[in-house]
Amino acid sequence: MSSQKYQVNQQLIEVLLSWIKSGEIAIPEIQRPFVWSATKVRDLMDSLYQGYPVGYIIAWRNPSVRLKDGSISEGKRILIDGQQRVTALTTAILGDKVLDKDYRKISIQIAFNPLREKFEVANPAIRKDKEWIEDIAPVISGEWRLSKVIRKYLEENPGADEGHVEDVLENLKAITKKQIGLIELNGDLDIERVTEIFIRINSQGVGLSQADFAMSKIAANETYGGNELRKAIDYFSHLAKSPEFYEHLVENDAAFVATEYFPMIKWLRKENDDLYDPTYNDVLRVAFTYKFKRGRLRDLVSLLSGRNFETREYEEAIAADAYERLKSGVVQFINETNFKRFVMIVKSAGFVDSKLISSGSSLNFAYVLYLSLREQKIHDALIEKYVKKWFVLSLLTGRYSGNIETQFDFDIRNISEKDFAVFLQEIEEAQLSDAFWEAELIQRLETSNFNSPVFKVFVAAQCFLNDRGFLSKDITVKNLIEQRGDVHHIFPKNLLKKSGLTRRLYNQVANYAYTQSEVNIKIGAKPPAVYMAEVKAQCEGGGLKYGGITEIEDLRENLRQNAIPEAIFEMGVDDYQDFLAMRRKLISQKIRTYYEKL
Repeated sequence: MSSQKYQVNQQLIEVLLSWIKSGEIAIPEIQRPFVWSATKVRDLMDSLYQGYPVGYIIAWRNPSVRLKDGSISEGKRILIDGQQRVTALTTAILGDKVLDKDYRKISIQIAFNPLREKFEVANPAIRKDKEWIEDIAPVISGEWRLSKVIRKYLEENPGADEGHVEDVLENLKAITKKQIGLIELNGDLDIERVTEIFIRINSQGVGLSQADFAMSKIAANETYGGNELRKAIDYFSHLAKSPEFYEHLVENDAAFVATEYFPMIKWLRKENDDLYDPTYNDVLRVAFTYKFKRGRLRDLVSLLSGRNFETREYEEAIAADAYERLKSGVVQFINETNFKRFVMIVKSAGFVDSKLISSGSSLNFAYVLYLSLREQKIHDALIEKYVKKWFVLSLLTGRYSGNIETQFDFDIRNISEKDFAVFLQEIEEAQLSDAFWEAELIQRLETSNFNSPVFKVFVAAQCFLNDRGFLSKDITVKNLIEQRGDVHHIFPKNLLKKSGLTRRLYNQVANYAYTQSEVNIKIGAKPPAVYMAEVKAQCEGGGLKYGGITEIEDLRENLRQNAIPEAIFEMGVDDYQDFLAMRRKLISQKIRTYYEKL
């Protein structure tokens, strides 16, 4: 019979709050935005006052670790579920400030009306109304003596029933005597078991990611600066997406501004490129994979705890080393030169806009590869070539569309143990054979999914090769994308709809091309044979009608750049399926040419 892996207890709220004050329970989310609305805080206090259950919180005790002198250090509890409820308690009862979505510290004051026994979020009107106690925190926490609160309230509300007011306010103060469920998970549980227990207990079945567990571990460890490292990861991610957040950061977190990390991320205040806006999950995964040469984040959680995988014991030296290595990885990730050079490489491969990137995991591993090759002191020109090829290869083959941790683990181990040129060649021979280019890739183009990774690579190829938009003389596909241009149907949508074709058929990606809007409008619902005859006529001396192409060879070159068969000159609705088959082959050939030029 397996031993019990967790304990379930009821704890007084005052005990829980005392643990938080003393650090016995670490709240890793305390430095992240509080997502509950003020009304949810109000409702929580009302539920406690009424004696309603408010659910369980789940804590995971850090494993006890063996110190250098042989003694054992007992681990503190880490709150892994219930952060919002506990933070709500600390702000409503203790008066602590919380961080809003802009990382500004704010107070959430909950008011109470003893006559109606009603809670409400404090506002100017309530603060002027003598029936309301504008802030329950000093009453419940004991900052204000209850006898004085009662006496003052009765003086300001002479018609109030003295006995009723006394009973109600004593009940209010007794909120800290109410109980909340605490599920405490054993420290020796691995991350998979903790996740399973969490999901089974949580009535909503909300999963916790391994990155969340890891970030909780990091934030709870002040000995090795985990609390500051956690902030660096969070703030970098927030700044990358919202540079305007910089002013809030400077004004509201002087402690972080004084750390070594702040100068490393302040460059983001002027950075508006959105090609790669990594989340904290992305930063953590890249830094870990790069520095630890592992792909499974559960290993990071174990290493940060000090786990010795051979002896299965926990050692302080292993935890210390893990924090130092993780810090090194994060510092390399957020480095301005590294980050900007990597983004430049991705853009130079034709991915000039974030909407062309179909896989965030492919982007993450490409950054892992970039940092790893730099660490190996590979020549910059080769790094650029390798990163571009690997990124495109991973998109085309869907390399990171399945179990990304297993794939990350496999790839980083091979990159660390082999010459990368050899490893790349092995993967190309295995996955980019003639059969891939001439059959599999063509088959994958039989889709109406505009977000098809293959079609997006095709568009990136057009940007890389400086191709012009369909029927454009000078304006390139890159220009159209950068100006938020749209793709249009080569066989007009309305023409195909009138012919009875379904959405899945007329929206095939092989029917799409980037085209100037004015050209698309003039084409209207004409069959290709009709409007292409008019384009041909303007190349033979006729007036301009579609774009500015006036030479027949230039027109043929434009068709080649857009992977459109010349047979289009003669095509009507009945030829649509043949057109799709021809164009898929041409798109595949173009992508292959592009890949080989990278």
